[in-house]
Amino acid sequence: MIDLSDILNHLGEDRASYQGSVVPPIFQTSMFAFESVAKFRESLKDELNNPFYTRGHNPTTAILRKKLAALEGADDCLVFASGSAAIAAGVMVSVKQNDHVVCVQKPYSWTKQLLGTLLEKFGVASTFVDATDVAHIAAALQPNTRLIMLESPNSMTFEMQDLAAIATLAKRLNIRTLCDNSYASPLNQSPLALGIDMVAHSGTKYLNGHSDVVAGVLCASHSIIREVFQGPFMTLGAILPPFESWLMLRGMRTLRLRMRQVAESAQMIVAFLSAHPMVEHVYFPQSNAQQSLAAQQMSGAAGMLSIRVKTADFAGVERFCNALKRFLLACSWGGYESLAFPVCGLFSSENYSASEQTLPFNLVRLSIGLEEPELLIEDLAQALAQV
Repeated sequence: MIDLSDILNHLGEDRASYQGSVVPPIFQTSMFAFESVAKFRESLKDELNNPFYTRGHNPTTAILRKKLAALEGADDCLVFASGSAAIAAGVMVSVKQNDHVVCVQKPYSWTKQLLGTLLEKFGVASTFVDATDVAHIAAALQPNTRLIMLESPNSMTFEMQDLAAIATLAKRLNIRTLCDNSYASPLNQSPLALGIDMVAHSGTKYLNGHSDVVAGVLCASHSIIREVFQGPFMTLGAILPPFESWLMLRGMRTLRLRMRQVAESAQMIVAFLSAHPMVEHVYFPQSNAQQSLAAQQMSGAAGMLSIRVKTADFAGVERFCNALKRFLLACSWGGYESLAFPVCGLFSSENYSASEQTLPFNLVRLSIGLEEPELLIEDLAQALAQV
């Protein structure tokens, strides 16, 4: 059994080595000095595990890596300057020219940009499929498929994939798998335990939890992590600086408490919105059509949901969003504050074409923060009255 309290509060923290300080120090240095050429040479041989140059290894970041790997049940972990950098590294290390990737239909927008635009220029093809049915993934596979990119649940409408079934299929064909686990967090879902090869996170979200760090996480086996380290990680240099690593360590102290609170609040808010006449539909993994799969592979709920506001025009959605007083209009999620992300903000009514969009204009994503749920419900009620 994983001891979450030990991982979050103590794992990797050698307090005796930094004069008994309860909080780890920030090793705010770009490089490390050595007493001899022999020690210089020894550290350079394994920059992944030894301080030499902070781009490769930093003691503050090393503590964070140990905690994140333990939370995901991984051998090792690398942290990046953003979630998109972590995903890009996992994808790039797995493919080469003339290879093929199968990806979920509605991934994070920058994952889609990476696969659908950037890597196409280098001869890597991608197919986007409705991965709620494993048969759709199987049908999309080609002889040159080298990676299956998953996001379960996704971060707008929360479709899930059967991770164990997909992992079984992929292993039989020697295809690598990568799952974005940002929505569930390591507390609510363990893709590696289900057979997935790599797990990515936007550390910006629940892992940090304070809306003051942009970070990415990639967890996997020792061999894959070393492959990533020697390839895109060191080559592209999208590292997380020591101070941001320290901030993430601070944020993760309260991860379990925050996740418990936002999950409880979200479920109360889902119940309220599901019964409201001005809400056309509520998206939430534990109450959607895939709730049996959610119960099977997730140990609990998170704090994010989406709704379709019952309105025929942009103005109705905008009246709802503009009337919110306790939800900030912002693009991210997973912090201490409640947020609303209006899809209608991505385009104007003049250029919106329903046939060309994967998300309806009246969709609003809500990230539930640490405010009292009764106050958030009261706010939603008054804003919906303005539609």
